[in-house]
Amino acid sequence: MTTDPAILPVHELAASIAARRLSPVEVVEACLARIESRDSKLHAFTEVYAEEARLAAEAADKAIRAGHAVGPLHGVPIAIKDLVEISGRITTGGAAIWRERRSAVTATLVQRLIAAGMIVIGKTHTVEFAYGGWGTNKSMGTPWNPWDLQTARVPGGSSSGSGVAVAAGFVPWAIGTDTGGSVRLPASFCGLSGLKTTVGRVSTYGVLPLSPSLDTPGPMAHSVEDAALLYEVMQGLDPRDLKTLACPAGAPLSDLKRGVRGLRLARMPDSERKDVAPEVLAAYDESLRQLEQLGAEIVDATLPCGFDDVAVSNGRIMSAESYAILAETVDDARLALDPDVRGRVQAGRSISSRDYLQALQRRADVKAAYAQAMQGIDALLTPTTRTAAIPLDEVDQAVTPAHFTRLANFLDLCALSIPNGFTSEGLPTALQINGRGYDEGLVLRIGFAYQQATDWHKRRPAWLSGG
Repeated sequence: MTTDPAILPVHELAASIAARRLSPVEVVEACLARIESRDSKLHAFTEVYAEEARLAAEAADKAIRAGHAVGPLHGVPIAIKDLVEISGRITTGGAAIWRERRSAVTATLVQRLIAAGMIVIGKTHTVEFAYGGWGTNKSMGTPWNPWDLQTARVPGGSSSGSGVAVAAGFVPWAIGTDTGGSVRLPASFCGLSGLKTTVGRVSTYGVLPLSPSLDTPGPMAHSVEDAALLYEVMQGLDPRDLKTLACPAGAPLSDLKRGVRGLRLARMPDSERKDVAPEVLAAYDESLRQLEQLGAEIVDATLPCGFDDVAVSNGRIMSAESYAILAETVDDARLALDPDVRGRVQAGRSISSRDYLQALQRRADVKAAYAQAMQGIDALLTPTTRTAAIPLDEVDQAVTPAHFTRLANFLDLCALSIPNGFTSEGLPTALQINGRGYDEGLVLRIGFAYQQATDWHKRRPAWLSGG
């Protein structure tokens, strides 16, 4: 394993900091040095808090040396998607028209990260208003997928900068948000482990909304173990977000290492294989074989809905709710906005209240039918994306890469994307594990077992060994 403090797995990094083999100062300096060296090309960050991070690292180092560590993650750096508020800081939501928008509040999840002793390195780029799966941003710039430094490829969106920041070794982990796949898509394209949480698991107080009934913050890291550590800090009740008050208690680390023996895992229907790239399919099939060898039973399930149909229905809710929030902005022709994003939001203008309520009722009906179809089955396995990261100049903005991911948002499931191979061009592929709502502990357990038997999550872009 590497000894570079900027790209160590967090569970190893935190242990080294706690044992004083590494200091937070060394770790933060390593992160800032790589950002300084590489971010002019990779464009992950909207803003880097270099001096503040150095001061926080010095304070953490002194506290740890004095025996006053606030917890096991004290001194670990993190990046925050530029959709998440930090009081006094700029939060653009990916919109150039909001470049001067200063936050008046700090999001609950950021308060929890800081309370755990983490050091915020900076804010990361997102698709405008977080509405887009490819990760492109015409007004503020598109982050560069670090797995190919020659050809500009999609980073995945909307948490594009967070995905690139972690994959490029700028930070060991980051925060994203997921409304239709926005944590899992960049995790897939950038070779990371990304968790889509169930609505209410993580407070959205202080997170700019896109579609409040679908929005979910989630962790992005190299390994499932690290994602579980970060998720454990993020989750919990928050009186400022009433959705959190209805959540059952969760302990994601308690069963993480129990393995998959005896679990029943469903493969996707054969009808869904037709438009998936051959190398992605091959990696998916091999993942099923690997999990079967670990003791899981791979079974068939008859789903009550097709992925395309669900993706359209989820998009309808997204457009209706985002237009209710952003109507004055997107309808103001004087404001320079990404025309593709503007169109996605303005699609909500033609959705009547009757149409919207019918969409919500259909969601409830399909959720009930899906729960019935999945009785006795622990999780549904699919590829995360149909292809690996495509070149930016091949993107069709009328098409979404969220074919497999929107199911979890529409049905209010939790879902985990993990690396499961590489294409002949050296690009990551990914497996998606869809669990029941509030079953994050189980999807993390499945992902952890898979990563104990494979090393895809340990791979890094070749250039990282050179700094």
